[in-house]
Amino acid sequence: MNSLKDRLRTDLVTAIKARDDVRSSTIRMILTAVTNAEVAGTVAKELTDEDMLSVLSTEAKKRREAAVAFEEGGRPESAAKERAEAAVIADYLPAQLSPEEIAGIVTAAVEQLDAAGAGPKAMGKVMGLVQPQVKGRADGAAVAAEVRRQLG
Repeated sequence: MNSLKDRLRTDLVTAIKARDDVRSSTIRMILTAVTNAEVAGTVAKELTDEDMLSVLSTEAKKRREAAVAFEEGGRPESAAKERAEAAVIADYLPAQLSPEEIAGIVTAAVEQLDAAGAGPKAMGKVMGLVQPQVKGRADGAAVAAEVRRQLG
């Protein structure tokens, strides 16, 4: 059993006892997504904490996208619910990197690969170097935008 899964189960019990409906339903949803990921594929496996962070990142991204879609569709109450769920999920994710920190990591990768001014053709190499460093701590779209900006 991994520590993040234990923490989720403990927090679920606490949320249920506190009658915190948003938190308890969100944690149940997270645990369901984790279980689905564990049984996906040909062989069932227990997820590591790192794998679970990947699942959490995906779920958080779904909530952010749904909130934007609801907002654009004129359904602010549904958007608020999605944002509340995203906030609960964010409690289990590592602290997010600031735009300045992302820019620093990308700059270091561009210098390491000597890709300055190489244009879009070097994007894959730079992203390959940056992605492991920011995994779970930054939105992939924000990282890609910064790489594009620096590659010119």
